[in-house]
Amino acid sequence: MLQLTLNIIVLCVVGFTSLATIAKPFKIDKPNIILVMADDQGWGDTGYNAHPFLKTPELDKMAKGNLVLDRFYAGSPVCSPTRASVMTGRTAFRTKVTNHGRYMRPHEETLAEVLKKHSYVSGIFGKVHMGSGQIDSPCNPTAMGFDEWIIGLNFFDKNPYLSHNGTIEQRKGQGSVIITDDAIEFLNKHKNGTKPIFMVLWYPSPHSPHKEFPDQLKPYKGMKLAGYYNEIALLDQQLGRLRSEIKTLGLAENTILWFCSDNGGLVKESSGGRMKKGSVYEGGLRVPSIIEWPKGELNGKISVPMSTNDIFPTVLSMVGIKHTPKHQLDGEDTSQILLGKQNKRLRPIGFWHGLQEGQSTWNDKILKAIMDKQKLNASLPHDPDRIKKDVDEFPQFPENTSKGHAAWNDWPWKLHRINGKQYELYNLEHDPMETTDLSKDPQFKSRFSNMSEDLNQWMRSVIRSLNGEDYK
Repeated sequence: MLQLTLNIIVLCVVGFTSLATIAKPFKIDKPNIILVMADDQGWGDTGYNAHPFLKTPELDKMAKGNLVLDRFYAGSPVCSPTRASVMTGRTAFRTKVTNHGRYMRPHEETLAEVLKKHSYVSGIFGKVHMGSGQIDSPCNPTAMGFDEWIIGLNFFDKNPYLSHNGTIEQRKGQGSVIITDDAIEFLNKHKNGTKPIFMVLWYPSPHSPHKEFPDQLKPYKGMKLAGYYNEIALLDQQLGRLRSEIKTLGLAENTILWFCSDNGGLVKESSGGRMKKGSVYEGGLRVPSIIEWPKGELNGKISVPMSTNDIFPTVLSMVGIKHTPKHQLDGEDTSQILLGKQNKRLRPIGFWHGLQEGQSTWNDKILKAIMDKQKLNASLPHDPDRIKKDVDEFPQFPENTSKGHAAWNDWPWKLHRINGKQYELYNLEHDPMETTDLSKDPQFKSRFSNMSEDLNQWMRSVIRSLNGEDYK
């Protein structure tokens, strides 16, 4: 087993890292990093998590012999905020991505930017949904630190319109297959380069409207939500293609491949908890996650809670980068947990959803309009409103704002705060479906008081970030 030497300076203020130096980690040549994310796949929507009929042979192979994160959480119960949490290590409200369709502020420091400073070449492919696809936008992937990008603004299916470094094209075929092709091409381009590779592959499946299916077959035809299951089968197939290509290129041994989903699934019965996508209860947040890194010797199953907020500091630790974040993080370096040397988190995980409404983003409609203008060399649409959406907006929310549904996961306890006034307390170890509210039980009075105070202070901190305090 590889040794991990820690030298962490941490200033904790109610559950987030105010200032942290990422540790001296795994003593190894810088690995390649590939982050893969499904769109709307629930924790139980995999074969390895014992789905009653859904087959995911490639995910099952990946789970066998690698490291399964059994209690892994999306940063949000909807897509855009979770993506921002991956890129920044921060709960997405801090970055202005308060719901789907919101843009991440360019003031944020991203994982791609940090890795670029340490000689990584980077590419992002697939659904981004937290920024623009126009070349002159401060919210496009170039501004986030990526060297190459082929992206959709939101979900896409067959024959999608995609932006390749700002040039829009309509591509023929199934979206999940197309972006896997693009990702494989990127790996081939840089396999013999002098720089390690950082690649993000964010699939548009199994998000509705479910028009994709594997190998021209529809194995779940006639079933309720057949399209959803077909797209999971397709995603599984494409993940297998990617893993096979990584091995063929000779990159597998020292490549970190981290798979997860962006929020809970569409079927509450297989969501891994109460409710499903869109909910701050377990079913809306708990997602499948697997890490594959042969040279890192990671294997088994871990049930310590982790979240997409943790990816930023953990990846930097895994690849040996010491870094002082520009802004306070909500995620923590979980590399000791991955190694089996630590069996609990240092701080709780906070969630918050519903402060602001989401904003519709119709990928094909928006990108087609841009493509048509590009072909005519005409002035582009959506300018300046869309290319700078959210960038200059710093609405000043009162610090005690509590609208929406927040939660504080201090394993095994989870406290909910709904619109500021309604509280619910659950012991997830004994009550994984969150059915028995203990918030008014006298024997847990002290725990409830302490957790509610911690959650309240964390929410106030988040609002200060949302108001722009972190950038001053």
